[in-house]
Amino acid sequence: MSAKTSQTKILIIDDHPILRSGITQVINQQKDLIVCGEVGDASKALRAIEMTQCQLVILDISLSGTSGIEILKDIKVQHPKLPVLMLSMHDESVYAQRALRAGASGYVMKHEATEKLILAIRKVLAGEVYLSEKLSAQLLQQIVGGTKSITASPVEALSDRELEVFTLIGQGHGTRPIAERLHLSVKTIESHRAHIKEKLNLKTGVDLMHHAIQWVQSGNLGKGVAEGAVAEAAVPTV
Repeated sequence: MSAKTSQTKILIIDDHPILRSGITQVINQQKDLIVCGEVGDASKALRAIEMTQCQLVILDISLSGTSGIEILKDIKVQHPKLPVLMLSMHDESVYAQRALRAGASGYVMKHEATEKLILAIRKVLAGEVYLSEKLSAQLLQQIVGGTKSITASPVEALSDRELEVFTLIGQGHGTRPIAERLHLSVKTIESHRAHIKEKLNLKTGVDLMHHAIQWVQSGNLGKGVAEGAVAEAAVPTV
């Protein structure tokens, strides 16, 4: 009984069952860590935190219906001291700083080896911030050099919501479906589209669509591979 109470409870919020299963196996192999719950629906995330009384949340940036960044902001409003570790297939140079600004305690790429995930969990639970060595070096260079951003990508100029809309456009969603998915008005999405075109110096809606598709394709490579790698690595060798 005492062994169970000493385990740190972790909640996983990710809409991919295979990935959740793999992460759960990896974590539960640690004597002092245990997955206390899994959530595939972003709308149930806050309720799950209350019910499980978890001590750490592992949150995917890409969730159906909204982005993990938006969920992260909601979590930090209601549970400001609860550490959240972001897990993502997306380029850390674009999303990591956004996640940190929103209150994340760390950022792990899905293609990282499982031992990196455990290392990240332990660092975050110790009150530290976890970032990859590459990103840490880039951030340090940014501070020392006084540069504005670690990436020269124009996409960095987009707000969190604009980036979310831009990504959905690149995934083939139209204005109305995006509005329904994000629970916003069509007029609001049209406004976001206009701002995105202006910031990326794009003239037409077709230009926007092509640019978004190209960006998503370049940034989403290896999603299935990453999920499979985590699931495979979670199975102990005999």
